[in-house]
Amino acid sequence: MKTRGLIMLNIKVTLSNESKEKPNPDELGFGQIFTDHMFVMTYDEGQGWHDPMIKKYEDLSMDPSACVFHYGQEMFEGLKAYKTAEGEINLFRPDMNAKRTNRTNDRICLPQLPIEDFIQAVSELVAVDHDWIPTAPGTSLYIRPFIIGTEPTLMVHPSMSYEFMVILSPVGAYYKEGLNPVKIFVEDEYVRAVKGGVGEAKTGGNYAASLKGQMRAKELGYAQVLWLDAVERKYVEEVGTSNIFFKIDGEIVTPELSGSILPGITRDSSIQVLKSWGYTVTERRISIAEVFEVAEKGILEEVFGTGTAAVVSPIGSMFYEGVEHVVNDMLIGETTQRLYDTLTGVQYGSVKDEFGWITKVKPVEALVMNETRLKDFDVIDSVEIELIDKKKRTIVGKAAAVKAKFGSSVIADVKKKANDNLEIRLDVTFPDDWFPGGTYIRMPE
Repeated sequence: MKTRGLIMLNIKVTLSNESKEKPNPDELGFGQIFTDHMFVMTYDEGQGWHDPMIKKYEDLSMDPSACVFHYGQEMFEGLKAYKTAEGEINLFRPDMNAKRTNRTNDRICLPQLPIEDFIQAVSELVAVDHDWIPTAPGTSLYIRPFIIGTEPTLMVHPSMSYEFMVILSPVGAYYKEGLNPVKIFVEDEYVRAVKGGVGEAKTGGNYAASLKGQMRAKELGYAQVLWLDAVERKYVEEVGTSNIFFKIDGEIVTPELSGSILPGITRDSSIQVLKSWGYTVTERRISIAEVFEVAEKGILEEVFGTGTAAVVSPIGSMFYEGVEHVVNDMLIGETTQRLYDTLTGVQYGSVKDEFGWITKVKPVEALVMNETRLKDFDVIDSVEIELIDKKKRTIVGKAAAVKAKFGSSVIADVKKKANDNLEIRLDVTFPDDWFPGGTYIRMPE
């Protein structure tokens, strides 16, 4: 387990003047509701990344010639924040998302983003909007970091300017009616990606290319598409937007990362967990003919997909060239269920984190007035804190203590004072009822 504490970016926080109404937790869906704030940071050639800020979630204003609209120079990531039964906030392997961001950036000619900056941006935004994390079983706060090229030009070249943004969306349980296996359609006409292309990058073009096949599958009554390789149309690659696993006669087989398959973080986590249980996990090419052959022999025991949204998704049947094979009588397999329970248990804090995958996020309580107690402002170990200027939101305290109590994101300005104290202005509005004695915050006994 890791706790965020290293300060890298000086993030300016400007809070929204009004808070949106929180949604009904039973009606969340996926990616349709967004929180009060967003993170934004700009990149300019010659200057690098600059001006990181958290501000009100709002519309963007961009030049119509911005290169992202014309040549698709963009990337995105996806991860989640989870609320534990004890009220703690967990991020699941955000360092892996940061590393994959830079692999994608390299392929799409986007500027590299320091891993610690990525994690800090995500962590501090989640800390500010922590009260948007739903607590109903299976719910979470989806985190969408993304980078877009913003240079206003129709020339075909890497952009000279970019925006890195992070937005948050409370999402409902993926399986509202339980973990039920789905039916998939093996797509042999359209392809998702080709080796040497951008299949292993997290970029929007991959997903646009997959829509036609997904629509075809849904029209035929199937939940998802099983993608085959683009060259020979015979080797299994991905299922929908997820990685795929087969349990064949006790062995776990998953397609190797060949350059056209996205290196999923849940995929990697699943492999590590399965190996720790003693399973033989083999990463290799596997043809759709072999899959149907072992199904015919009765040794295809389980099939499941892995990804951020569903975590683990059991597959109950596969249709290919007029033949449909049912897997495990359309029932979830024992290994699939155990893997789902383990991964989600680690994410929600009910299962011990044996691999050190969880990063803790501490809520910025000073920004959430209805949850802040007066004792949180005791930064100089006395019974009262002098308020130098209530309108300018300035207090006096020692730097280390103030950072520990408030976090760097709410410290707007610092001036040196006598006795090693600092005059510190905070981006926080103090309610009038906190000052019964005039210009001092009174600490409770």
